Amino acid sequence: MKQTIRRFFLKVLLLFIVIGMLAVLGGILINSRVVSTTEENILYICRDDVEIKQFARESLKELGADCALVLGCGIVDENTPSDMLKDRLDVGIELYRQGIVPKVILSGDNGQEHYNEIHVMFNYAKDAGIPAEDIFCDHAGFSTYDSMYRAGSIFECETVIVVTQEYHQHRAIYIGEKLGLETYGVASDQRRYFGQSYRDAREILARIKDCFKALLRSKPTYGGEAIPISGSGIYSHDE
Repeated sequence: MKQTIRRFFLKVLLLFIVIGMLAVLGGILINSRVVSTTEENILYICRDDVEIKQFARESLKELGADCALVLGCGIVDENTPSDMLKDRLDVGIELYRQGIVPKVILSGDNGQEHYNEIHVMFNYAKDAGIPAEDIFCDHAGFSTYDSMYRAGSIFECETVIVVTQEYHQHRAIYIGEKLGLETYGVASDQRRYFGQSYRDAREILARIKDCFKALLRSKPTYGGEAIPISGSGIYSHDE
């Protein structure tokens, strides 16, 4: 009797080990696919310099992108973006200044009374000289998936240049492409960021999760009325 029970638990343990190994293998394959299929769509990396060099400027202009989509990434206080977010904003602003994009979408978390990424991002872009009508605010960009989905469904974009750090570009581009957006990336890596090893590891899990969300075309947290990128961004400012 004891031997029978022992054999049963050994079989169950072996089953869990096999399932675990298959899950890990599947995750590795999904992560590899997300990276490999999006690598060529990262068209420029702003390493240590926000300026887009001449050789890249013309090819980026040829895309005819509707906008630069700047993804939120934390704030220090109600007036100050985090280092990572500041670098993203600076690159998005530079894309606009150089005439590579005609509009900028700022997509971030505005879901809490005392935490408003959009307020900080909007003021930063406006203070940098971008006209208010060319700034579109996505107040419900609670995740990368939500930001990419809403770029198409709410702002009616067809071609976007995503602005975020290189490690994050693969997932954003993959989601955008799967949701029907023509998606390219300009990476905003202008310094070394504290805690990057942790973010790299977490990003692998996030790629796996969002791969399935994109496959199922899951709805974002919030929908809303369309605010076409072809019009004025002022209608998107108040939430």
